[in-house]
Amino acid sequence: DVRCRRLGGGLVQPGGSLRLSCAASGFAFYDVAIGWFRQAPGKQREKISFIKISDGIPIYEDSMKGRVAMSSDNAKNSVFLQMNKLKPEDAAVYYCAVDPTGIGEVYDYWGQGTLVTVSS
Repeated sequence: DVRCRRLGGGLVQPGGSLRLSCAASGFAFYDVAIGWFRQAPGKQREKISFIKISDGIPIYEDSMKGRVAMSSDNAKNSVFLQMNKLKPEDAAVYYCAVDPTGIGEVYDYWGQGTLVTVSS
């Protein structure tokens, strides 16, 4: 089971920050990779970042690089995405997903998504 949620309200002003969490249960947590993705209306889903739990090093894609920080809390089988300096174009449904192979390429298990709105 993969569950993602916002830690805070879903409506953020431009320039604001928001933290997302993702809890993954039913996995050997140290064996997986977890990724963050987003999909805006009318656009393709894009990858934001991922982390191999085994090494704990986040890898960022260009989509939000420099404005996000991904971290993990292995004791809670959870990962987090801290998003800063949010822009209206960051509004999207954000998802976390699990790659059970730990490679970080093919994600078989997806959370339900959480809506982020960036507007003044």
